[in-house]
Order: sequence, then C-alpha cells, then structure tokens
Amino acid sequence: MREIVIGGAQLGAIQKSDSREAVVARMIALLSQAATAGCDLVVFPELALTTFFPRWWMEDADEVETWFEAEMPNEATQPLFDAAKQHGIAITFGYAESTPDGHHYNTSILTDKEGNIVGKYRKVHLPGHVEFDTERAFQHLEKRYFEPGDLGFPVWKNLDAWMGMAICNDRRWPEMYREMGLQGVELITLGYNTPSVNSQDGNEGLAQRLYHSELSMTAGAYQNASWVVGVAKAGDEDGHPLMGGSIIVDPNGFVVARAETEEDELIVHACDMDMCNFGKKTIFDFARHRRIEHYSRITGQTGVVYPK
Repeated sequence: MREIVIGGAQLGAIQKSDSREAVVARMIALLSQAATAGCDLVVFPELALTTFFPRWWMEDADEVETWFEAEMPNEATQPLFDAAKQHGIAITFGYAESTPDGHHYNTSILTDKEGNIVGKYRKVHLPGHVEFDTERAFQHLEKRYFEPGDLGFPVWKNLDAWMGMAICNDRRWPEMYREMGLQGVELITLGYNTPSVNSQDGNEGLAQRLYHSELSMTAGAYQNASWVVGVAKAGDEDGHPLMGGSIIVDPNGFVVARAETEEDELIVHACDMDMCNFGKKTIFDFARHRRIEHYSRITGQTGVVYPK
C-alpha cells in the first residue's frame, strides 16, 4: 500500500482589503489542523493568497502588478513554507506569478515534505474575456491579466507517487486529464475559484455549478484511474459569491471526502495510490485500447468544423 494522507484545505472568502500575511496565517492554521490529522500533503486553492482579482476591471498596469508574486517563496509566504517543513507536510497552492521577463501566469506549485518546490504548473485553459463586457453580470478577466500556461501538463514523482496539477477551468477539459494519464499520473491536485452563479446565465446557479464541477472531476478521475483532489476558495468576496464543493475523488470516480461549508475547512482522506493500478491495467490500459489513428482532430483543430 502506498498511502498518502491528503488534506484538502478549502479557504473561505478573501476580501480585496485582506493582506497576504493575514491569508497566510489562515493557511498555516489549516496546516496545523492537517498535522494533527496526520496529513502528508495539503492542497490549497487557486489564487490562494488574494481575492479573485480577475473580477475587477483595472487599466493601471501598476495596480494589476500588486496582485502578482515576483518570487516564490517571498517574504509574505515564507512562514507557510517554514510551517510546512516543520510539520513535514508537502503543500500545493495557487498564486498569480509575474516572471522576471514580464510574463503573467495563473500558477500552482508543489513542494516536497522539506519545503522544496518540486513542480510548477501554469493554467492552460483560461476562461473569460479581455475587454470590459457590458453583457455580463460581473467581469471575469483572466484572459486580460494572464497568459495561457507554457509548461503543458507535467507530472512529477513526489511522496512515491506520480503527481500532476491543474487549475479551475482546466477541470472541464478531458484533454488535461488524459495528457497526465498518459504519463501515469496517480494524483491530480486542482484548486479553483468558481462563482456561485454563471455571469452569462443567471439561471445557472449554485446547484448546477456544483454538479458540473463534480461531474468533471469524477469523470476525469475514473477515465484515467487517478485520484483527484479539487479544493475551492469559497464564500462572499466583496459581494461576489464563490462556491465551495471541495472534494477528494478516488480512482473509480467516487467522492470519498466532501466539504460541508463555504468557510476555511479541512477535508482529509487516506489515499492509497495502489488503487490506481486496477483501472490502469484493465479498462483504461491505454497501450492496449487507445486508437490514436482516429484521434487526429483532437490536436489538429480547435473550433467545430462540420462535415461537407
């Protein structure tokens, strides 16, 4: 048995005025709970250090830059890395990354139990729009503030398991899971900040949003025989509600742990990585069953092309 005790550290609302230091203190408190629960790995959400700032229209480049981290760890986040190392817990969390050469990404990192960064992922599937949209109930400007990730979907060996990361909207795209599945992934960690209501369809509320989120993650887990840990930032951020619904999904697609609130909350499950083996050797034995000669459209086109 290759057991990893995983904590999903859901964060409640982070207001625009909240400092990074205050947020890191909350993350450290969840880390302490995780240590008491015997966790080996703790998964924090997307953009864990700040409010979901892409909802705000900003034209001043200097203002935009205040939401980004030029290095990691930095002065504000070093206490989190120190606490993780002290507890002997690996962590993964998301943040807005500003690179030395001026690029901006929605990023997630993974550490080992000594606090060393062993993996970095940059969000590929950016939702939303670039210019102010008068037709939306609220703005979703990820395409304005971030560039699509340039690292693909890498997988790393950590805690004796093959791990990968994804962020929010990535979970809705089966290509993400399969890219990692083809590298033997056994654990996909995924942080998200998802509005409780669709900005373009007010009839799509919390129940529908939670259903689609869970459907995407359970299907991805099952179809790639991998654990999936999806962790939310939730609650009302300056009048803008984010849904919770953090879950841990086993390699058969079953939810084995689920958050009950929209506050800071830790969910825990002992995840046996060897549970992935049966699916990978039977129904999802890719080497035996995939027929790539029929899949050329998947990488050969983006939009729909109707047959002539």
